[in-house]
Amino acid sequence: MKRTTFIAAIAAAAVGLTTLSAMARERGPDFATLDADGNGEVTLSELQAGGEARFETTDTDGDGFLSLPELEAATQARASERAARTMERMDANDDGKLSAEELKNPRRDPSRMFERLDADGSGGISEEEFQEARAKMQERRGGKKRNKN
Repeated sequence: MKRTTFIAAIAAAAVGLTTLSAMARERGPDFATLDADGNGEVTLSELQAGGEARFETTDTDGDGFLSLPELEAATQARASERAARTMERMDANDDGKLSAEELKNPRRDPSRMFERLDADGSGGISEEEFQEARAKMQERRGGKKRNKN
């Protein structure tokens, strides 16, 4: 019994932390929303409640499980929201379309990235430099590979 309770507590904590991480990436609820009791701190139970609410919202048929179609629908909804925010933020002339010029982002200047990757300054990126950059990126992600499916 104690072992089951311990495992359940660990799983709930993981859901809570995953929820906080996902919310931060998606510009989800602000601090005040997460701080359900308004005491100025977000507790583990508040994070867990947020994770449970997110699960329940995604579990559209209410069976207590997330099916592939439910996950796909939730992912598509988040992608649509992100696309709408991108359009709103970057459509400088409000024509409902993004030109190549509007999409340019000085923080993502390809020449700056190229210079960082071209460690030896040769004017080209060798396979070794490419692999080194990939390893550094993976290290920053905590060793997780990006799924490109």
